[in-house]
Amino acid sequence: MRGELLGARRLLREDDVRRAAEALARQALGLPELAAAGTVAAYVSVGREPGTRALLDALRTRGVRVLLPVLQSDNDLDWAPYEGADRLEPAGRGLLEPSGPRLGPDAVLGADTVLLPGLAVDARGMRLGRGGGSYDRVLARIEAAGHHPARVVLLYANEVVARVPEEPHDHPVHAVVTPQGVTRFTA
Repeated sequence: MRGELLGARRLLREDDVRRAAEALARQALGLPELAAAGTVAAYVSVGREPGTRALLDALRTRGVRVLLPVLQSDNDLDWAPYEGADRLEPAGRGLLEPSGPRLGPDAVLGADTVLLPGLAVDARGMRLGRGGGSYDRVLARIEAAGHHPARVVLLYANEVVARVPEEPHDHPVHAVVTPQGVTRFTA
């Protein structure tokens, strides 16, 4: 399933990716979960991923504190504040990471909303990630702390599917945002 979804993304034209990112930002900015958030844990989209950069800038302009992940050698995530696109630097695996101070893996516990990357979400709200386990660790850390932020995934419309494979450690999301709209789940 991952291979098929990534293959479909590779077929997208740059213009399609750009237009989808603009529509995603508009849809996401209308979410109450983001409108009321003081802190949002997000990520910088790369390649043909559903675009987050316009959304990151819009949140920052609103005065929202945006935390971005920094991939550690063990695949766990540290966090650093987003201080603008000019403060992002290339990192391993083609990622872009903030150049500012690291806040530690527990910084995500201060987020009101967590924007999760993914390849698909199913009708139950279960998310299929890339398989590295980084966000599974983040979600486990959040759950262990008794923290309950809104969990939102940004996807293309064709990536909302009937069912994804599920493992015992997987956590459902509260909403998926596509360029066409928002789907909510009872997570």
